Amino acid sequence: MKRRGLIGTLGVLGLATPAVAPFASAQDFPTRPLRLLVTWPPGGTTDILARQFQPRLATEFGQPVIIENRGGASGAIGAAEMARMNPDGHGFGMVTSTVISAALLTRQPYDPIRDLAPIINLARVANILAVHPSLPVHSVRDLIALAQARPGALTFGSPGIGSAVHISGEMFKLAARVDMVHAPYRGGGPALADLVSGHIQLMFGNASSTLPFVREGSLRGIAVTSAERAAYLPNLPTVAESGLPGFAIDEWYAVLGPAGMAPRAVARINAAFNGIIAEPAEKARILEMGAEVVGGTAAEFGSFMHAEVEKIARVIRDARIRME
Repeated sequence: MKRRGLIGTLGVLGLATPAVAPFASAQDFPTRPLRLLVTWPPGGTTDILARQFQPRLATEFGQPVIIENRGGASGAIGAAEMARMNPDGHGFGMVTSTVISAALLTRQPYDPIRDLAPIINLARVANILAVHPSLPVHSVRDLIALAQARPGALTFGSPGIGSAVHISGEMFKLAARVDMVHAPYRGGGPALADLVSGHIQLMFGNASSTLPFVREGSLRGIAVTSAERAAYLPNLPTVAESGLPGFAIDEWYAVLGPAGMAPRAVARINAAFNGIIAEPAEKARILEMGAEVVGGTAAEFGSFMHAEVEKIARVIRDARIRME
């Protein structure tokens, strides 16, 4: 799918009422087991969250909730399967923000705006701008000054091209007008290992995986990429307040369904997830994972996805990101 094709569909999301499957009433839903598709393999954050929610959802709906992992291609394989689900509400899935970048960077059989229905944005994870302790920087301004003095000398790692970590780094390069080299790895683990060992100098690492290294001192955190300070690192400033106003990007975990999903089903699923993540114990559990709950309406999430597509498409275009 070409970028202009995806951007051209922005007007559809949340602004039109597509045809939906017949639906008697909210009380009639669900009438059979629910299928919760996870677009990443077992063991990752997305899968862990889904399994946390599974028993509560089963109680809420009075039906079994069957988790199905469809990992691969940065979540694109699962997203394509989700787009083919019956829109009656009995099938939906958990995704990450890469559902957008995957469709913008590569030809995929789905359009996240046209073919998927927003249900709820569950949680966001700030990326931590972390550097190796040997790098003589303690702030964003220090990093910008060093990068300007040594163009092309600093290398930032990521789990791969188009990942939220990579997009964060490219956004930083554009905003700060600096030249740094991107080193894509086959996953966040290898990238973090090379950062800790000093083979690369910095990384805009996912907080869930980077936070332990910052807390133990193996890495120095100098900022978070979110619009506001992270609750789990309240003393770490944002990139925006450290010299690059307006800079903001998060990874996020959300629930989507197929386009044309029955509105009553969307409303019930949204309410169920909102109820779960509003509980103090659940908030604390998610916070412990390095994430913060978001919640809200399906319409709010739809508007957010509009903005995310525009922002990520702009970074991909201006940074000239291409899949190798």
